Amino acid sequence: MSPIPTQADVAVIGSGATGLAAAVTLAEGGAKVVVFEKQRSLGGTSNFLQGVFAAESDMQRERYVDYTCDAAFKGTMDYSHWRANPRLVRAIIDESGPTISWLQSRGVVFTEVTINMPDAPLTYHVIKGKGEAMVKALVDQAKSKGVEFFPGIPVMALLKEGGRISGVVAEADGEEMEVAIKAVVVATGGFANNKEWIKKYTGFDLGANLFPVGNTGKTGDGLRMAWEVGAAEEGVETIELFRVAPLGAEFAMGCELEQAGAQPDLWVTARGERFCDETISFWDTPVGNAQARLKHDGYTFSVFDDSIIERLQDRGLERGVGMDYPPGYKLTSLRKEIQAAVDNGSTEVFVAESIEDLAFQTGMDPAVLRATIEDYNGYCAKGHDELFVKDRRYLHPVVGPRFYAVRGRTVFLGTMGGVKVNARLEVLDKKDAVIPGLYAGGFDAGGMYGDSYPIKGSSGLASAFALNSGRIAGKSALEYLER
Repeated sequence: MSPIPTQADVAVIGSGATGLAAAVTLAEGGAKVVVFEKQRSLGGTSNFLQGVFAAESDMQRERYVDYTCDAAFKGTMDYSHWRANPRLVRAIIDESGPTISWLQSRGVVFTEVTINMPDAPLTYHVIKGKGEAMVKALVDQAKSKGVEFFPGIPVMALLKEGGRISGVVAEADGEEMEVAIKAVVVATGGFANNKEWIKKYTGFDLGANLFPVGNTGKTGDGLRMAWEVGAAEEGVETIELFRVAPLGAEFAMGCELEQAGAQPDLWVTARGERFCDETISFWDTPVGNAQARLKHDGYTFSVFDDSIIERLQDRGLERGVGMDYPPGYKLTSLRKEIQAAVDNGSTEVFVAESIEDLAFQTGMDPAVLRATIEDYNGYCAKGHDELFVKDRRYLHPVVGPRFYAVRGRTVFLGTMGGVKVNARLEVLDKKDAVIPGLYAGGFDAGGMYGDSYPIKGSSGLASAFALNSGRIAGKSALEYLER
């Protein structure tokens, strides 16, 4: 690694999708760019993304996908009840189609345009090799344009002079040094691992009733630094919630047990009551919101029986978690995974010969659980869910002879706001004035969402927002440098 320079045009803080998109855009525009990444490796959680949202991309046009930017804009704003920043949403969605072509021309390969939920437009552009391949392609492109990367070197503070961003303070080998900078792009990925801030802004207790997925070292450094130089807050309370059953180091993400726990069968609270129409399992955000209402317990259960296991073996999944498990995928190893979990003394997976024993093992109220199952089986027999009006196609009775329960946890992919920005991704102060030379994107920028991630009609929007906000920030910063 080369020595840290004493000056550059732009510092990008963070090397995920936002930071890389910004760095490439800036370097291709002629700027001298340095990228600081506090982790030893580049890319962060962007290495694990599977696809990117877009509307009116060339790939969609080639496949006669008639889903417009106008429709995507209206859908996103309606989902947020117009709590999102409409000019920012418009800018991100309008950039989404061109970004797919931009990525392709820089070595990223997309295999298909699809969707991973019913009754939704085909907006999910699947990356060959997943996010890791995209990160490599953008890093290679950035380096070819002269971008310097400094992994393992965190930025500790931003510097201002005359109201403008003038530099950053980086830490290398315990020593702090100032780097003179004309502009900064904050792309540190939010604060998913900051227990104190999660409690303060969302009310959850990290590691108890809320668990981050795929996040490491996200402590809110970028937000703190931006706030210290006068940035306003926006969207800091919004997180991308969903539900995983089971969760734990002993379970591989996407294992057959997780697939079974995500099916729209019978879901109950820690006490044993139903709490939702289980077909919301097809859309992560409603599942996360329903689960989040039960934060005092911190978990729910997926309950099923032998007949449901046989259905999943013979007919396959109704709902698949991830692109590797499409509807119809047959869970041929499910019984083995259940037995292995029980043999290993798992406290997340339970098998019983009676409803009462299942309640005893899980801590549910036996009378409540029995009443819930009897009522539910009655709805199945009638073909009508009198409580939550679940589609009759997914009403499968739970009759034994063995009964199973898998604990479901509230999880999240990241925090989704913090710094207030405009449609140019310029950071704003508390009077909505631009802080000259400061930009933010991805999970550090607020305004793209209301109180929930807008899943219907825009699957992959978080990764698209990361990439598009990075590109827009880069273009805005280039214009700033020319003034």
